[in-house]
Amino acid sequence: MKIGIMVSEGPYNHQASDTAYLFARTAIEKGHKVPRVFFYHDGVNNSTRLTEPPTDDRNVVNRWSKLAEDHGVDLVVCIAAGMRRGIKDEILAPGFRISGLGQLVEAGIQCDRLVTFGD
Repeated sequence: MKIGIMVSEGPYNHQASDTAYLFARTAIEKGHKVPRVFFYHDGVNNSTRLTEPPTDDRNVVNRWSKLAEDHGVDLVVCIAAGMRRGIKDEILAPGFRISGLGQLVEAGIQCDRLVTFGD
């Protein structure tokens, strides 16, 4: 099964990003495909390499980058939401790219399910 994911909450102010990551990782481990994760609204804050959590805390951004590297997951940041929050290409963490809402629509069409995390 192909599963698209949308994350609309930031990495440290809501559990949505952690839950989405764990869901994606588990789905892949169970043999499903997760071709794309779309970050929307405050979810775009999951993409910045400027995040520096304490060493004893999880690094949510690095988790997403590693998932993209290891499994070829396309991590797409909404351009409009990103611009409103100061997210630009030069501060994106590895594996993330900026694009438009068409990428979310495409994931909804091409995947068997589109699962959303956050408000």
